[in-house]
Amino acid sequence: MGPAGKTLVVDYSKHLLKADEALKKRNWDFAIEVYQSLLDMEPDLGEARAGLRVALRRRHEQKGGGMKLFKAIAGAGPLAVAKGLAKAGKHAAAAKSLEQFLSSNPLDEEANLELGRALESAGYSKSALAVYEFLAEIAPRNPEGLKRAGAMAYRAGEHAKALEYYERALQADPRDQDALKARKDLAAERALKAGRFEQVSHSREQIRDKDQAADLERSRRRQLTEEDLVRERERLEGQYAENPKDPELMLALAEVHEKLKDYESALDCAERAQQYKKDSFDLLCKVGDLRAKVIKKRIARADKEGNTELAGRLENELVAAEAEDFKNRVQVHPGDATLRLQLAKRLAKLGELDAALAEFQKAQADARVQREARMGLAQCFQRKGFADLAKKEYLRVLEGVREIDERAKEALYALGEIAEGEGNAEQARSSYARVYEVDIGYRDVAAKMERFR
Repeated sequence: MGPAGKTLVVDYSKHLLKADEALKKRNWDFAIEVYQSLLDMEPDLGEARAGLRVALRRRHEQKGGGMKLFKAIAGAGPLAVAKGLAKAGKHAAAAKSLEQFLSSNPLDEEANLELGRALESAGYSKSALAVYEFLAEIAPRNPEGLKRAGAMAYRAGEHAKALEYYERALQADPRDQDALKARKDLAAERALKAGRFEQVSHSREQIRDKDQAADLERSRRRQLTEEDLVRERERLEGQYAENPKDPELMLALAEVHEKLKDYESALDCAERAQQYKKDSFDLLCKVGDLRAKVIKKRIARADKEGNTELAGRLENELVAAEAEDFKNRVQVHPGDATLRLQLAKRLAKLGELDAALAEFQKAQADARVQREARMGLAQCFQRKGFADLAKKEYLRVLEGVREIDERAKEALYALGEIAEGEGNAEQARSSYARVYEVDIGYRDVAAKMERFR
């Protein structure tokens, strides 16, 4: 507490900036030290918890993750202590012990999951979300981590992100009942929350509102067949005729239309609801998603009819619509690097390379999407003919990489193209060879190797 009983608010931004700068300079040990110091002072500083995960991972990758058995043995003590502390209800202490274990084993899925649970139980929701999001990144097929990320994102008020995590959990395990229920409940809540926006002046009208909400909730919780959905649509349309200014009814109708794959009608309902809920970020995202679904359905129809010219035009229309959608999302959440990254990708597809570069540059400041943003920068520079700048970014994409993943193959192939364009056959072959030795079927790398035999 500060003077006169006032709560003392500490600004950690300068320290975070110092740690982020150390990350950029690949000074992993110093970055880790700063992040850990910040977490000692404020255990629920989500930015520091997320940054620590990135720094530990980068250091681990640079050192090649070697001596795994030794590290596991060395970390076994803190891990056992952490589990004992968690059972005793000492969750904050358990989190500290888990961090000690993860300093040597940063990619351990079980330990990261336990850390998230310990932080969550200790009441450190921002830190827990950061850990679960990291787990979702390193273990994209782990439904438990994805479900916990969804739950914490929901608690943070980020409902669109929560729904995305639940969708990913179901992709990993389509039969996961917890994820199915959470997704259904979240969709229902998004349709029912916030209540009506007009002032209710009569108690009888208040009762009607509650009854209507209960009806809608029951309908959302049922697993509806197509026949059920048609009846539900008719029922909601009857209610909407009596309450044409109710945005929640509009959203409920939008959901039913979407399940019936009538995306045009769903979009119309969502856009009408948006007129009453202009400040809703979730609804902004829903309208953007539906607009994309409308265009995708038209593309599928054009492809089925063999109208390739129309399909091509619609593909361009889709990218433009998605770019506009992500511009709107970035305006609401300018600090969300993930949104900026998605916007940059769409701008690049549209050929708006300078605008895309600006967004990729802003996105790369967030360590969680840094590698993907650098890849985008490299590709834009290459397309603009700035081979030296492209080469620099491709090399940064490859920093600390021990196993050649898809992104690394893409970067190495591009480096081969640049070297080939510069007449450097030896360097071109060297880059292509690194791809060839792990994936002979990648693009035309086999033909490239034959040419440089």
